Amino acid sequence: MSRITLERGISYDELRENYYVYMDYGRDESGRRVRRYQTYATLLQARQGLRAFLAQRESSRAVTPTPMTLDEWLEYWMEQVIVPSRAETTAYSYRKIIENHLSPALGSVPIQRLTPQRLQSYYTFLLQEKKLSPNTIRRHHDLLSAALHTAQRQDILLRSPTDRVEPPKVVHRETRFYSPEELKTLYALCRDTPLELPVRLAGGLGLRREELCGLRWNCVDFSLRRVHIRSARTAAGAAIVYKETKNRSSNRVLYIEDELLALLRREWERHRQRTAGTWEPLRDDSLVLVDRRGLPWSPNALSLAFTRFIRRHGLPKITLHGLRHTFATVASAQGAPLFDIGKALGHSSPATTGRIYTHLLDQTHQAILTRVADAVR
Repeated sequence: MSRITLERGISYDELRENYYVYMDYGRDESGRRVRRYQTYATLLQARQGLRAFLAQRESSRAVTPTPMTLDEWLEYWMEQVIVPSRAETTAYSYRKIIENHLSPALGSVPIQRLTPQRLQSYYTFLLQEKKLSPNTIRRHHDLLSAALHTAQRQDILLRSPTDRVEPPKVVHRETRFYSPEELKTLYALCRDTPLELPVRLAGGLGLRREELCGLRWNCVDFSLRRVHIRSARTAAGAAIVYKETKNRSSNRVLYIEDELLALLRREWERHRQRTAGTWEPLRDDSLVLVDRRGLPWSPNALSLAFTRFIRRHGLPKITLHGLRHTFATVASAQGAPLFDIGKALGHSSPATTGRIYTHLLDQTHQAILTRVADAVR
């Protein structure tokens, strides 16, 4: 036999002229003992490798070797971590990233051999070959970071390679919004069309698209002139998903001004007349927004209809979500504090409002500085 034991945990192979370090990882989940050998060129290197392994094991930082691939880990992570605890839309978006990009490029790589260099090359490939935007690539990085940090916490990885890469920096897009005059023009053009109510709700209350599509009549209090925002309706691929609002702060109560109140009353009456005498009369939990056929707007169809309407009437380019930005901008121009604007929008904190609407902060700073200058003139 060519291999002889030199000292505990270290042997020498005379034929191959290599030093072997015996590493005992203990027993796996099935009770089998897991042993691995690592080769070194010199006895000094072997001793150093053994000491490092024992130190890691002593501090419970050693991980049991596994042939598990990234694909296998992501499948476990999705089924056991994400699907039970995240919104269906989040799980859907994660699956599309995995299926379309991560799995073809990195899925077959053993998770314990996924290096920072390989991840960095993947990001470069997406940017240069796939022509994905930095913001999209950042979502890939965030997904990988969450999945691999879970692997680290569950002793599959010693550390996550995502901690040692440089993902693309997020590019903050310019927020598009309308001036009060442009908003008035939009309101006039939308009058007596199926888009009138969603446009007035988005521009007058700052609702998100999913909140518009999820608004039900039992959330509208005509007597107290209040609308309760507490549900959402959005799309996960071809499926329509009903869920709660984005966060606890998004669950809010908003005042209904005169014109919007009258519009909601007219819409309620139209719904009631449309369903009178039918097998399914109007219920309190019916959705508020419907199209010309009386069917609930799908979120994507509503966005598309709005975009086509803007283009057809030659209005400045803006998205349906841009009306939410317009609400915030007009409110700020009328002197509303940033804190109150954030509360109306359903933001979790004033910091969120300030981060999204930096132009509002600029306006606030300008107003404050002007007032200070006027005070000392």
